[in-house]
Amino acid sequence: MKFKIDIEMKPEELRKVLGLPDVEGFHEDMMNRIREQMEAGVEGYDPLTLFKPYLSSGLGSMDALQKIMLSMMTNPYGGGKSSE
Repeated sequence: MKFKIDIEMKPEELRKVLGLPDVEGFHEDMMNRIREQMEAGVEGYDPLTLFKPYLSSGLGSMDALQKIMLSMMTNPYGGGKSSE
């Protein structure tokens, strides 16, 4: 027997239902502070330095994503072990 339930709600409503905090104000404050530091030319706040951690681990995370997708395609029922 299958049940399918479709629920339409906004992200804010889902956040409240799950009891998650609203961090929009905090996010805005942090982005404004980073923007101010970048505009002031503070060392370490240039775009290249800020994105360096993401660029260096980017290939590794892409490789991990590809392995996950491959395991999902080769084992569609999620048997718990990959085919490697």
